[in-house]
Amino acid sequence: MSLPDKNPFNEYKKTQVTTANQGKLIVMLYDGAIKFLNIAIDNMNPRTYDVVNTNIIKAQDIITELLLSLNMKDGGEISQNLFNLYLYFKKSLLEANVKKDAEMISGVLKLLKELRDAWDKVSANETAADKTNVGAKGSFSIEG
Repeated sequence: MSLPDKNPFNEYKKTQVTTANQGKLIVMLYDGAIKFLNIAIDNMNPRTYDVVNTNIIKAQDIITELLLSLNMKDGGEISQNLFNLYLYFKKSLLEANVKKDAEMISGVLKLLKELRDAWDKVSANETAADKTNVGAKGSFSIEG
């Protein structure tokens, strides 16, 4: 009898996701969207539009997850601003996909990177707070 075929990388990623704090999970979502948009841009030339389309859709799916994770009831102005940005990203990526416009994708990519860096700082602060307050609840929440 043989052991089940497990990919060590997939096991590592699963462990990384299940043990990450909320801020780190958000950063991981941003990283995914950024990765997919970079792949889309890289495939504009030599015009492998099926790859472009697939990766833009993957990035849009991640943005939808970010959108759905917002706590609109308690998040105030920050949640509303993020909501508006995410809708802008989705609309821009839809248009960029139709037009196969790398510049439009690059514009969204630039903003995603800035947001990712901001969330990375928040996540680092949350991790530091968790280490000093063992057993305490996290410092922020995006869920309802």
